[in-house]
Amino acid sequence: MSGHVRQGQTVQAGRLIGWLAALVVLWSPTAARAETLAGTPEVRAAFVSLVSGVYQLNAEIDYSANDETAAALRDGVKLSYDIEVSVTRGRRFWLDAQVVAVNLNRELSYHSVSERFVVKDPLNEGDPQSFASLAEALQEIGRVKDWPILVAAQVPAEECSVNLRSSVRRGRLTGSLRVLMFWSDDWLLRSEWYSWSLPR
Repeated sequence: MSGHVRQGQTVQAGRLIGWLAALVVLWSPTAARAETLAGTPEVRAAFVSLVSGVYQLNAEIDYSANDETAAALRDGVKLSYDIEVSVTRGRRFWLDAQVVAVNLNRELSYHSVSERFVVKDPLNEGDPQSFASLAEALQEIGRVKDWPILVAAQVPAEECSVNLRSSVRRGRLTGSLRVLMFWSDDWLLRSEWYSWSLPR
């Protein structure tokens, strides 16, 4: 009897090892791409303009277009491209005081039927835009034009600074990827802060 039990346990153990091996094979190409997407974003230029009492932000941000990113998107991974902006007022003997903080969140995905990269941008009233190449999509995402961030009436008399930082993080996963990647940490790349004085 004990021989049959040991044989049954051996068979079950073999099946478990085989299942785990298959899971690793399935996970490796997709999850590895999602976890190793290279290229920290870089803020190339940024400025604000005062238009009709509203400060509007313009910026150029460089996002890396590489084979790993394209492959991960084609495998169903969605990426979020976020911009954080804060306007702060300097204080001599304490931390800077925050005047306002705003965020812009854009999403990049791949549409397998049309074979195009799709950008969802709230500045375009939510209407998705599609691009034939990843480079074109990232060029669009990296361009910020006339984004209202602050009303002039909110600006205190003291000197203020504008601070901008960009980040790339893994967005929503498909159901199958969520199962395969349940143990992985959130993936995130961030630029350095880009700061300048708020014009009057």
